[in-house]
Amino acid sequence: MKKIVVENLKYRYPLSNNLVLNGISFDVEEGEFIGIVGRNLAGKSTLCQALVGLVPHFYKGAYSGRVEISGVNVLESSIAELSKHIGIVFQNPFTQVTAAKLTVYEEIAFGLENLGIERKEMIKRIDYALNLLDIYRFKDRNPFELSGGQMQRLAIASIIAMKPDIIVLDEPTSQLDPQGSEEVFKAVQDLSKEGATIIMVEQKIEKIARFADRVMLMSEGKIIDYDAPTKIFSRDDLLSYGVQPPVFTTIGRLLGLKDKRTGLYPVTLDEAYRMMAKSEPHRS
Repeated sequence: MKKIVVENLKYRYPLSNNLVLNGISFDVEEGEFIGIVGRNLAGKSTLCQALVGLVPHFYKGAYSGRVEISGVNVLESSIAELSKHIGIVFQNPFTQVTAAKLTVYEEIAFGLENLGIERKEMIKRIDYALNLLDIYRFKDRNPFELSGGQMQRLAIASIIAMKPDIIVLDEPTSQLDPQGSEEVFKAVQDLSKEGATIIMVEQKIEKIARFADRVMLMSEGKIIDYDAPTKIFSRDDLLSYGVQPPVFTTIGRLLGLKDKRTGLYPVTLDEAYRMMAKSEPHRS
């Protein structure tokens, strides 16, 4: 089942003459993990905002094409209606935390209160999100006492509690240290295993190569390629789009290590190991 369908999406911000999204078309199946890569100003963040309805409902501007989220037309729906199907986690968790609540538990409850969720169901959702993101032990703490990784997990938990079909993460680890980044990726991996549909913009290519089902390569508001990680990261022109290939892809190129059937290079350690094992001569 297709959870996202985008057809010929074009968008230009107010007072700008340039299209930041120029003829974008793609779809996403239920339960897929999609990674989006490309240099700065490729249109990645704007595409995320278009999926959740901030474009065009909040930012306005010139807009054409069709975006459907779980069968709902973005242009014909309010952001509030769309939030029942799709949620977004931004780069900086400090901008997402409301600062209107004194505890982590109350912060997650805030969005549910606005939806009018009844108390028993609210408690069930909050406890689930806290446990899934491994922050239950912080439930009585002030959100601004958390570390960066913990606060980003709080931001994700707040979205999870709303029970959207799709979760969009726009460079959620860009401002985190290695430990915080690992915490967030583990949380997203758990969500993916739970069956959530994930859209993630991320510069940490090793993680995208490991977890994504498909990768979208963007440049100047267009989709250059949209395929399996091995196909995207084996492209000879990848660097020209501002994307550094995974370390095991680089090593594979240097060693001439690639899949004999497809001609593609490894993108993860496991893939590199399997290719090396196949390439070793059999000993009698």
